[in-house]
Amino acid sequence: MAISSVGAGSGILTQDVLDQLRKADEAQLITPITFSLANEGDKKDALELIDANMTNLIDSINAINSFGLYDERSSTVTGSSVSVSATANTDIQDFTLNVTNLATKQIEQSGAFMSKTETIANGPGSMNLNIDGLDFAIDYDENTTLDDLKNLINTQAGDKVNATVVQINSGEFRLFISSVGTGTTQDITLTDDSAQLKDTRLTTGLTAIQTGVDANFTFNGQAITRSSNQVDDLITGLSIALKEVGASTVSIEQDRENIMAKFDSFVGKYNAAITELDKMTKSSVNNTERGIFSSESTIKGMKSTIENMISSIGGGAGSIFEYGFDVDKDGKLSLDKDMLNTQLDTNTNNVEAFFAGGMFTKPDATTVELTGAFNEIAKAIEGYTNYNATLDQFKNSITSKISELEDRKTSATERLDSRYEILKQRFIAYDLIINRLNSTSSIFTQLANAQTAAANQ
Repeated sequence: MAISSVGAGSGILTQDVLDQLRKADEAQLITPITFSLANEGDKKDALELIDANMTNLIDSINAINSFGLYDERSSTVTGSSVSVSATANTDIQDFTLNVTNLATKQIEQSGAFMSKTETIANGPGSMNLNIDGLDFAIDYDENTTLDDLKNLINTQAGDKVNATVVQINSGEFRLFISSVGTGTTQDITLTDDSAQLKDTRLTTGLTAIQTGVDANFTFNGQAITRSSNQVDDLITGLSIALKEVGASTVSIEQDRENIMAKFDSFVGKYNAAITELDKMTKSSVNNTERGIFSSESTIKGMKSTIENMISSIGGGAGSIFEYGFDVDKDGKLSLDKDMLNTQLDTNTNNVEAFFAGGMFTKPDATTVELTGAFNEIAKAIEGYTNYNATLDQFKNSITSKISELEDRKTSATERLDSRYEILKQRFIAYDLIINRLNSTSSIFTQLANAQTAAANQ
């Protein structure tokens, strides 16, 4: 029976055999390292997610601790005669505004011209435009048209007046000049200093079609007059826009909507962080359910620290639960806004001191300086998240382990490459020997066959 392989070999020392042998070695030497690398990579990704959640949580805490949050004001207006906006620290109050008339602009119109291109003067000269005690020189010449005059007025006195040419009827054009401001000081006059205008249509021919008047309104029944419909000097911190004749009731309050939004954000960010930490530290005999950090004391310790802070913060001046917060059996926070609003109504300064830090007044009238509940939470979290703190060190250890595993995998792969290159050369050598044996076997077979044939003749 002939011996065979690839070509003339035995059929045993083939590349398939080498591949199978290498696959078995890789399963023993390389695959465990690959699995470890994947696991460490997953840990690194999970740690980045934790870091992002912690950053969001710290940001929500900083928003609550932001300067002036409890000093922000909102305004509620009942009625359409005014609009009101309030800056921080404006006195909390209610009042009425009754607008009897709005401030108006002064509007003047000239006499009639045949067209907007009709010239206004016989020769060069100058006019004086006076408004609100200010004089503006308007130069002209024999080529200046009504439309040119409009442009000259807007260029020279555009901060105080607006000029435009309007076609009233066919062959009837008039110059209109209106004051930018309002009130009784906005009288507009045009005088010809050079006596070169063709007529008085632009001077004594100016007619007031609307007289500038002051705004009149009452504040809680007290009569008030202002030259503008924008009133910023009535009450410190309030900007009042008079809109129409009528009565309105205004309420200036603490901006609770903004405060509640900040607290809602904290609750949401806290619950998102705890949810991720729960998932990542979950213990289970089921591999698909077990958290990636189920055996990592660093992450489990951080989770416990944050959860324990919620029940312990307060600086000896009460607990967070007295302000509407609650924790369910799964460790998730909730907020009763009615309860928090009641606390804010009772003593805003105490609420601010409890959460953001400051002087807290106890029921017995004694005071205590608090660092702030949210500052306590932030300090605990930042003990893990600050630069070169616990999470950074944990991340560095993962990075180092990944680097070590990659080096081990490279080294193991190189050793296998070397081993199987040597084995391949041996297979080739063995195959040459088999080829020679096959050739010798073939000669013996032919001789035996020839002898058998001769004996049978």
